Formats: sequence, structure tokens, C-alpha cells
Amino acid sequence: MNIISLFAGCGGLDLGFRLAGFNPVWANEYDKSIWDTYEFNHPETILDRRDIRKINSDEVPDCVGIIGGPPCQSWSEAGAKRGIDDCRGQLFWDYIRIVRDKQPLFFLAENVSGILASRNRDAFTYILSQFEQIGYRVSYQLLNARSFGVPQDRQRVIVVGYRENLGFGFEFPAPGDGVLTLEDAIFDLRAIAPISVKGKLDNYHPFIANHECADLGFSSIYMSRNRVRSWSEPSFTIQAGGRHAPLHPQASKMILVGKDKRIFDPNSPQPYRRLSVRECARIQTFPDDFIFKYQQIADGYKMVGNAVPVNLARMLANKIFADISHL
Repeated sequence: MNIISLFAGCGGLDLGFRLAGFNPVWANEYDKSIWDTYEFNHPETILDRRDIRKINSDEVPDCVGIIGGPPCQSWSEAGAKRGIDDCRGQLFWDYIRIVRDKQPLFFLAENVSGILASRNRDAFTYILSQFEQIGYRVSYQLLNARSFGVPQDRQRVIVVGYRENLGFGFEFPAPGDGVLTLEDAIFDLRAIAPISVKGKLDNYHPFIANHECADLGFSSIYMSRNRVRSWSEPSFTIQAGGRHAPLHPQASKMILVGKDKRIFDPNSPQPYRRLSVRECARIQTFPDDFIFKYQQIADGYKMVGNAVPVNLARMLANKIFADISHL
């Protein structure tokens, strides 16, 4: 059950597939700020650090599956919204190229919900048609991770292709019962104060790995809506930046004082602070022994926020494993 991982990031998708019984033997990631984290947590996987555009398919190991999430900033509602016209959006073609040349039994690609926006409809339809032309039966769905064992509202598009000669396509698993909350994820950390960091870390938390939080200002955009979820709710989406990290549920919800303008409750029982990198990782369902390596606090939030939640990855991988293990 050897698989390869493209645009691997820190390897949340890889970990979920490993837990489901797959063996990630080779991964590609070009961002040097991620390399130490990936190699520390996936010591049995070969990490290729090159630009994917410079990797020939015959340099990629044979495998039963290819997983990965091509860069999503181009498709994001919050990003440049250039989609396939952006050089990062065009990296989808390299993903397709390697799938075409390796012909694995399956592939799985993850992307932001913005790829389904009307402005991207033609490009996304064309991408799906390219997968079909190279011999795959393709299924896609917009999933909310909160329905798959993740204590977070996080909508992402999952595209899965099964090689046409298998004779069947991928059917998405049904959402689970119940919703995990912030209390489920981080309540046990409530009495352990994180280290507050503005930029570069001077020292690391002595008790909880990666329990550092960004000590940054709050922009007018950040203050335009409530950023606090209560203990009994799932988290807001964990984003790939410290400035946009949700606030800890110890504080009261923010107070609306005008159109797109909120303030912190002066009577909040506890102070306002952003979630730490470790708290964000918990919400992304990374285990505590998954250690993020960084010197700049921004890199910690980036790795965690860009990852596929481990539990979501594992549930999808479980279904794929069940489908192909009898072949």
C-alpha cells in the first residue's frame, strides 16, 4: 500500500493515510520552512525538496495512490482569486502530469471551497475533465471537517479519482454522529499559559510543545466580526497565519458596536488571546507527539493552518483502503 504525497506540507494528509494502513514512501515539498517538521514526523518517508515542475515522473516511485493538495491561495475567497491564471494555480497541471504518468489505483486532492466559486467553474470543470481523460473516474464533494471528527468548521473540496479499469468510483463516507467541540480539543490545556511571541522565538514552552501564541495587534478587518467561539462549540476555521488565528474560548464573545465593528468585552472573565500553535494543532487533530519545528511563530501557524485535518484524512483513507485492499 505504498503511496506518494505531492505538495505535502507538514504531512497532515500523510499521517491520516498512514493511520489508515497506507505507507507514504516519498513526498515532495518545496517550502524550506517546512522541511524540518516533515522529516522529523515522517522519518520513514523520503522527502524530495525540489520544485515539482523540475521533477520527472520516472523519478517518482511506483505507488498505489497519490495524495496531496496543490496550492490553494489562488482559489481562495480571501486570496488573490486568480485561480488557474495564477502560477500557483497552474501547479495543478503537474499534479495531473504525475498521476497520468504513474497511473496509481487512486488519487486524492484537497482544495479550498473557493475552487467551486462561479469565477472558477470553467477552470475546475476543465481540471476534472483532464483527470477523466487520463483514465480516472472522478468524484468530488464539499465537506465540512466538523462532520468527520474534527472540532472545527472547515469547508474543503475533496477530489478522489479511481482508475477507470477498477470498474467503480469513490463514494464519500457518510458524516459521523455528533460534533466535537473546543472543550473536547483543548480544555485540558486551559491552566497552562502559552508563551507569547511577536516574531522569532527566544525560548520554547517547557511543558507543552508548540504552546506559543502570536502577540500581535488586531486589525480593523479582524475586529469586524466575532473571533471567539465558546467551549461548547467547534472552532472557527484554523487559518494559515497567526494574525487570523481564532481567540481562545476563555474570553467572552466580542460585542458588536457598529457595522462591521466589534470590541472586546471589558467585563470578560478572562483576557483575550489568540489560540496557540499547539491549540490550533489539536483542533486540526494532530497528536501531541507531532512536533512542529520553527523559529518564526508565523511558520508554526502556517504549517498547521495549511494542513488537512488528520481525522478527516484518516476517514477518507479508511474508505479508500477498504475499497482497494481486496483487489
